[in-house]
Amino acid sequence: MRIPDPEPGLVVRYDFLWSRDAERGRTSSKDRPACVVAALDEPGDPRLVVLLAITHAAPADDTIAMEIPIAVCRKLGLDEARSWIVLSEYNIDLWPSPGLASLPGKRKNVAYGFLPPNLFARIKVAFREAHIAGKTRGTRR
Repeated sequence: MRIPDPEPGLVVRYDFLWSRDAERGRTSSKDRPACVVAALDEPGDPRLVVLLAITHAAPADDTIAMEIPIAVCRKLGLDEARSWIVLSEYNIDLWPSPGLASLPGKRKNVAYGFLPPNLFARIKVAFREAHIAGKTRGTRR
């Protein structure tokens, strides 16, 4: 399986673990698209990365999320359902992670592609603001 470098804006298939599940003692969840926000250390193997989940679930009142335009979903090869990138939860994991999974129907690839730079820039600013305001929850994998 080909594992790309963890570049900001990269969307991968990943076993994202929600904080509520981690608190219940779970160590895995389900494979879903997730976005690499940042690498936290210098290039090397392994690296620490921050990942944000992409979900079809409309955000609840206490969830901070940004809707992904349908044209971006199409370009990435995601399905046509409305999708949000959740900004109020994140995973910190090693890269490459055992949580990376093959794309449906593409066994040799874990990456969907990249978010457009302007969308990723908005996500990055909104995530940082939420984090500084204490409105994010991280789960270390």
